[in-house]
Amino acid sequence: MPTALITGASAGIGLELAREFARHGYDLVLVARNRARLEEIAAELKPTRVTVVAKDLNLPGAPAEILREIPSVEVLVNNAGFGFFGKFAETPLEGHLSMIQVNVSALVALTRLYLPGMIAAKSGRIMNVASTAAFQPGPLMAIYFATKAFVLSFSEAIANEIEGTGVTVTALCPGPTATEFQQSAKMENSGLVKGKKMMDARTVAEIGYRALTAGKPVVIPGLMNKLLVQSIRVSPRWMVTKIVRSMQKEVR
Repeated sequence: MPTALITGASAGIGLELAREFARHGYDLVLVARNRARLEEIAAELKPTRVTVVAKDLNLPGAPAEILREIPSVEVLVNNAGFGFFGKFAETPLEGHLSMIQVNVSALVALTRLYLPGMIAAKSGRIMNVASTAAFQPGPLMAIYFATKAFVLSFSEAIANEIEGTGVTVTALCPGPTATEFQQSAKMENSGLVKGKKMMDARTVAEIGYRALTAGKPVVIPGLMNKLLVQSIRVSPRWMVTKIVRSMQKEVR
């Protein structure tokens, strides 16, 4: 059976991607910090073969440790990531640097570590989970939006570089999704999510899986999200930034 390695697999979109790959007959390698939670998921997904790898991707050495445990996979899903809400100058520097480490540096490291083996095998698929946040600046979540812009740009660039190798790279760009993210990011009162109907994580995972299988370089789940991204592309950047700030501000 082919094997899919999924980071951030203990909840949200990562968990639903694990379930989606299991439904399609993949063996799984699930990566997250919480070993107990991963083992619960492994039990849920039986008879799928699941290997649990408890690693903290905030630690720079974690990607190389993962490679030593799991030397090769057919699919790599870089889903792990987090954000938090607030003005850049008023939120802790260590939090921003951790976000860059998890959302960007670990993703780059894992991609670089597994991609050469896929190219040598002339087969493989990589999914990097970005966001519709990737398409514009994000006041009140400046670093999170910037990390997702990096993920999108990076994914599109290497997708082009490896054309014809038998390997594909897909950037999954969901809009706001009903997961634990909003609570952990302390953005429940953000106008972007409060009182809004959000897409569920399983739908995002299903759309992402189909796009990955088809080798699409970029996928944006949901018609409204696609329209939003298109409108951003034809609007002045200063205007987009002001609109995002207005949408993001807290609603009481």
